[in-house]
Amino acid sequence: MSQRTYATPPGGLPPQSDLMTVDTGRAVFTDAYAVIPRATMTDIVLIALPHWDDTKIWVLSRPMTGFSETFSHYVLEVAPGGGSEKPEANPAAEAVLFVTGGELALRVAGDLHRMTPGGYAYLPAGADWTIENRGDAPAVFHWIRKRYIPAEGIEAPEVFVTNEGDHDPLPMPGTDGAWATTRFVDPADVRHDMHVNIVTLEPGAVIPFMETHVMEHGLFILQGKGVYRLNQDWVEVEAGDYLWLRAFCPQACYAGGPEPFRYLLYKDVNRHMPLDL
Repeated sequence: MSQRTYATPPGGLPPQSDLMTVDTGRAVFTDAYAVIPRATMTDIVLIALPHWDDTKIWVLSRPMTGFSETFSHYVLEVAPGGGSEKPEANPAAEAVLFVTGGELALRVAGDLHRMTPGGYAYLPAGADWTIENRGDAPAVFHWIRKRYIPAEGIEAPEVFVTNEGDHDPLPMPGTDGAWATTRFVDPADVRHDMHVNIVTLEPGAVIPFMETHVMEHGLFILQGKGVYRLNQDWVEVEAGDYLWLRAFCPQACYAGGPEPFRYLLYKDVNRHMPLDL
């Protein structure tokens, strides 16, 4: 496999000489899916959060009635010395952190972890954690948040911290490794009510059918390029773009070249469908 790379938001602001439609013109929001191109992730769309210092924060998805309703996905760029002693305000929120650039010090449950690109942490609801950039360069990471849904008689999952490099991608049957998924949680472990995986398609590989399912998706393109079929539309995407898919949005894709097409994928799993909306 080619060397792994991890796209990060460009930040800054485009020059006045840029045409609006060159890249940001790919942005679209429909009743079934959204496409947020990397070029839209500039400093003009940043937010600030309480108790975070020297940190740029982009919000790529949030729960919205009538659209995706289970999760929120942030990308954060932490300057040297920045971070948070009180990152999470909601004790019911679980999280996955995934590092794409620089180095971060994550302290959780009394243990200190050094996280570098490919670093992955699962933080259960109510976890006591802090995060800090102790390095000399900015650090970038994804923060995916979801309200944890307990299941009667099932223990809540525990904290774990790992790295993509420590997990072998699992090939889809019949694809000879051209389509594979790096899983950080056993799909049979019903303690977990969300999965955040990495999907890798080698150049020319294809998801050859229109997946139509109840899981909501957030997809951040980490590397490469591809063409997605979303509902009735063909959408070209590249490293740094984000896709946000409502439940049951039909989806399939082709991977372009010359490098692997890889994306960080969120989905909600392992719980009954709510009946009180």
